[in-house]
Amino acid sequence: MARALLANFATRLAMPDLSLAPKDMLSPSRIRIELLAGLTVALALVPEAVAFAFVAGVHPLVGLYAAFLVGLITALIGGRPGMISGATGALAVVMVALVAQHGVEYLFATVVLMGILQVIAGVMRWGKFIRLVPHPVMLGFVNGLAIVIFLAQLTQFKVPGTMESNGHGMGGGEWLSGMPLYLMLGLTALTMAIIWIMPRVTKVIPAPLAGIAVVAALVIGFGLDVPRVGDLASIQGGFPALHIPMVPLNLETLQIILPYAVILAAIGLIESLLTLNLVGEITGERGGASQECIAQGVANTVTGFFGGMGGCAMIGQSMINVKSGARTRIAGISAALFLLVFILFASPLIELVPLAALVGVMFMVVIGTFAWNSLTILRRVPRIDAFVILLVTVVTVMEDLAVAVVVGVIVSALAYAWNNARRIHAKTYETPEGARVYQVQGPLFFGSSDGFVEMFDPDADPATVIVDFADSRVVDQSALQAIEAVAGKYEAAGKRIQLRHLSRDCHNLLTKAGHLMVDSDDDPDYALAVNYGVRTGILGGH
Repeated sequence: MARALLANFATRLAMPDLSLAPKDMLSPSRIRIELLAGLTVALALVPEAVAFAFVAGVHPLVGLYAAFLVGLITALIGGRPGMISGATGALAVVMVALVAQHGVEYLFATVVLMGILQVIAGVMRWGKFIRLVPHPVMLGFVNGLAIVIFLAQLTQFKVPGTMESNGHGMGGGEWLSGMPLYLMLGLTALTMAIIWIMPRVTKVIPAPLAGIAVVAALVIGFGLDVPRVGDLASIQGGFPALHIPMVPLNLETLQIILPYAVILAAIGLIESLLTLNLVGEITGERGGASQECIAQGVANTVTGFFGGMGGCAMIGQSMINVKSGARTRIAGISAALFLLVFILFASPLIELVPLAALVGVMFMVVIGTFAWNSLTILRRVPRIDAFVILLVTVVTVMEDLAVAVVVGVIVSALAYAWNNARRIHAKTYETPEGARVYQVQGPLFFGSSDGFVEMFDPDADPATVIVDFADSRVVDQSALQAIEAVAGKYEAAGKRIQLRHLSRDCHNLLTKAGHLMVDSDDDPDYALAVNYGVRTGILGGH
């Protein structure tokens, strides 16, 4: 199995994007686009990694190493070419409590365990459950994340050395004012204008990279006094070294790190799989969820052993990458390698890049990420869908992505169950023989079982009653219990009941109760999980 998996990874690396024409896969033009996109992403990764390291309460290099290692491994073996992974704020806000209470070594151990849990999720193919996320939740996720990205950039408009963060980009510190503020705003606007105009002039250079290059040249050439990358922290460092987390290998350590590892693994997978879907919509690809889970897990396990804070997919950098024209794994790999070059050799140069240029790039990402059409469809979609969109957006901003998605899915599921519960009803008519037929319509499940029982009138009905399930579907054990309750009432009244068009499993179980006549000549043969009721005796008194 492992050999087949590695072969699959190798095949995907050699042919990273089947949507490209064969002649374009490794053409000089394609390689140039991928490398330039990777360079743009690497430049945008630097301040993000440093900022998230500050949020988590660790050294900036811990965030930069995570961005390099997680980005490289997921680019090599991830489920979607074009995705970018690295240190993220969603994980950093969970890590800060662990680091504050137990120290950074426990963080490294937690990241290793987090990665193992994610690998298990991938092997068990749990990534497919991302299909259960409804579209309104996706819209709310996109809008909320766009707002979070926007708020995170506002910290760059504070005086260097005073910036703090609460995980969403807003915190204490003194805001820029006067000429420094106007200059920062002007350079940010110039970057955005270049990114907007550049594709209309030429596509030889990715627009975000052009914006960064032009604004950086102006700032360096004229010696403008504006915040720069080096004002956040020095990014100079060595190659990541193997580091075994220095924690006691005992049950007490496991009790400390396991809760954090579970939360981090869940948040990381949710954000990664939702980003995988968004990138897939742009690149026209499907699948890869389980492979992405494995890739994220391997990346975090390795990162924990090399002094990194772990990470997951980054929607902002992924959008920069794909909208710069990247469609293969080359861009993600090159972004990670460029970042390593920055750390090892080019830190003095990169630290001169003005933050305004990177803020401008991220503001354009916000504009491109926000689902503006969701504002116009709020009045046209069902009210519950509009409510879910707004709810997920607000919870994403106020809490975090994982909580928002879970809340959105639960609300959507409850709304679906409620709507289906209201659909249960029956048409009635008399047969020539004098029997009354209840033609049940709508799904019968836990939400509609009470309504189903209330449809019948054992006292007023004739001696023979037929319940026809041809237009219904018996879904769960609660439905079986409701059917037996109705049958029991008719039996107590001394009347005969027949059930038609039930599944074999369902009517066999009910027949064992000893008081049902079931017409099974035309019954369908769909499966129904009722063994639990048989074994435990919940149904039929067994």
